[in-house]
Amino acid sequence: MTRLTPAKAIWPELTVDSWSDTRDTLHMWTQIIGKVKLAGTPLINHWWNVTFAVSARGLSTGAIPAEGRLLDIEFDFVDHELVLRTSDARRATVALRPRTVADFYAAVGEALGQLDVAFDIEAAPNEVDPAIPFASDTTHHSYDAQAATQFWQQLVQINRVFQLWRAGFAGKSSPVHVFWGALDLACTRFSGRTAPLHPGGAPNCANWVMEEGYSRECASAGFWAGGTEGMFYAYSYPAPEGYTEHAAGPEGARWDADLGEFVLPYDVVRKSDDPDATLLDFLQTTYAAAADLAHWDRKLLDVDPHRLDRRIDADDHTRI
Repeated sequence: MTRLTPAKAIWPELTVDSWSDTRDTLHMWTQIIGKVKLAGTPLINHWWNVTFAVSARGLSTGAIPAEGRLLDIEFDFVDHELVLRTSDARRATVALRPRTVADFYAAVGEALGQLDVAFDIEAAPNEVDPAIPFASDTTHHSYDAQAATQFWQQLVQINRVFQLWRAGFAGKSSPVHVFWGALDLACTRFSGRTAPLHPGGAPNCANWVMEEGYSRECASAGFWAGGTEGMFYAYSYPAPEGYTEHAAGPEGARWDADLGEFVLPYDVVRKSDDPDATLLDFLQTTYAAAADLAHWDRKLLDVDPHRLDRRIDADDHTRI
């Protein structure tokens, strides 16, 4: 296996206020496509079946079973179009441009019709208030293409670091993925133990949805486009005693009592001398606080994420 040395990573600067209208419109568009994936895939623990992956061009659903075929849908933030592809070599697109959610919803329905694909979805958003039905939503209609691209480029860098962090855990762990409920990127580690019944409470979202999501003890971290330039977060469910008072690195990280999470502003990471190391410090210290205080078996669960590199260095004649 050949190891590639990446070019210097560029962490984009994108103030939330400069694109909040676009963010909110894009959020509703992703909910429409997320519900298509929800309708077409079997439930996988903690709703992992409904998420998007950060791709080389934007956000992708991955393969969705569709009447004996496979369908994938991608938000392409390079050419600014929604691309729908099926395994029988058919393709349809919807332009990403300033347009209402109602117009986008209708265009997605037309594109699916061109591919002879039909899904029955609940046509209103979740985890937001108010939850305007997609067909009636003329409130959200903004699309700044440059901002959408910069947001995706933020996710490209964040995804890369989260993948490395995920590699340091041998227990049950989610993929690094994007949830459309809150439009946040996340990765979650699990202790292997059950958790108390989650109380729910998310707006316009049934309590049983959260009960499924938090059915096992976990420590989670992620990123969402809030604050000044975006915000990293970390939390544990259930939170062990002493968790909220535990120190978390790096400088700039803090416990937010209103959110019930540790937070770290994106700009702290972006401006640091080593953004990768700064973000990894936050991910690892918040995980360690949850795992140590709740007595996870870290000798069993934690592994060296660089173990392959070290194996190759030790025996350079062996290749994979």
